[in-house]
Amino acid sequence: MAEQNFDLVVLGGGSAGYAAAIRAVQLGSTVALVEKDKLGGTCLHRGCVPTKAMLHAAELADGANEGAAIGVNTTLESVDIEKVGAFRDGIVASKFKGLQGLLKARKIEVFQGEGKLTSANTVQVGDTTLKGKNVVLATGSYAKSLPGLAIEGRVITSDQGLQLNWIPKRALVLGGGVIGLEFASMWRSFGAEVTIIEGLDHLAPAEEPSVSKQLERAYKKRGIDFKLGVRFSGVEQDDHGVKVSLESGETLEADLLLVAVGRGPVTQGLGFEEAGIKMERGFVIVDEKLETSVPGVYAIGDITPGLQLAHRSYQHGIFVAEQIAGQNPVMVPDINIPKITYCTPEIASVGLKEADAKQQYGDDKISSYEYNLAGNAKSSILGTAGSVKVVRVNDGPVVGVHMIGARVGELVSEAQLIVNWEAYPEDVAQLIHAHPTQGETIGEAHMALAGRPLHAL
Repeated sequence: MAEQNFDLVVLGGGSAGYAAAIRAVQLGSTVALVEKDKLGGTCLHRGCVPTKAMLHAAELADGANEGAAIGVNTTLESVDIEKVGAFRDGIVASKFKGLQGLLKARKIEVFQGEGKLTSANTVQVGDTTLKGKNVVLATGSYAKSLPGLAIEGRVITSDQGLQLNWIPKRALVLGGGVIGLEFASMWRSFGAEVTIIEGLDHLAPAEEPSVSKQLERAYKKRGIDFKLGVRFSGVEQDDHGVKVSLESGETLEADLLLVAVGRGPVTQGLGFEEAGIKMERGFVIVDEKLETSVPGVYAIGDITPGLQLAHRSYQHGIFVAEQIAGQNPVMVPDINIPKITYCTPEIASVGLKEADAKQQYGDDKISSYEYNLAGNAKSSILGTAGSVKVVRVNDGPVVGVHMIGARVGELVSEAQLIVNWEAYPEDVAQLIHAHPTQGETIGEAHMALAGRPLHAL
């Protein structure tokens, strides 16, 4: 059995793992990167990138349907889902090739195969033993299901949903979070009848309540149905479709059921517990330095408790590499990491919701302002409804920004700077936002909170 020694061994080549590898090499370390599937992981191959490619196609379908209303006489003739799939796969393939080239240029040695942690400083890949002064665990996540709900046939997760070569006429979506909302939006744009089943009282339950309510109105207007506050009880299927039972006694029928109930950590059978690493509910427990209970072994990305986002994973990878190199990196807390749901309309947020801010600072210490996109010229041109809500500490900084509307995901980077730099509304109010842009809504909301509204009452 061959043995090779490195400064750092990274188990997993997804967003977190390859970010750690790249930054470690930049800082002078030798790195081995182990990946059982394809470099780029879930985000590149089964998540962020392919879903957004599909959602772009959905946006174009909506545009074709809506053109006549403003004098552009287009109609949606049909959707060639195989061509859409080819577009999606082309985007993924180009990014995959680029990533491979990037790692090769950085002289990062990639070991293809399923790795297993065999000691605090050893990862086994086939017949090869990789020893590292430090080891980073970055094995990613998988699409979860509910207990007793088998993923087979016409009961699918996002993994199978992305690869469908047909468009359902009727689709049921179990879960009103990010993944469920995006697939529901996409299939509706492609002409499907869609019903979402969500056990909690709102769609997008993790978002500001006013955003959830606006999304529900928008989905109703789009013809997307949803059942809120009801729980799934069972499913039957045959060659033609599914029949879903709810605890309320209602039965729903469709061509397929998409199970979108979140993602779980890939940590079982990889030697973590045997090596003495502390785990809870399958997640790896880490300290503020992302170090596990075993010194010299770090865990990053989706296998740690918290947000499961590619950009959080990038941050984790960079942070750990710098930490190991003896630097003193600072990590943005999960609450201040920007989040986007790429449905129509888009949702974007960063920081505390108003209720959470009041709980943290006190009811009388928090103010907020919600700017309606109806007052924004560019939003009216785009034909989008929505709002930008800003939450501040009285006589203090902005602690949360919550948005809904077309393209608001492009505004969240500025919102992130405002929240993380602890800017006051008065600081933002004196800055200039180009007209006409949707970015003005950020400025208008802060001007209002600063007591000097322009296009708002």
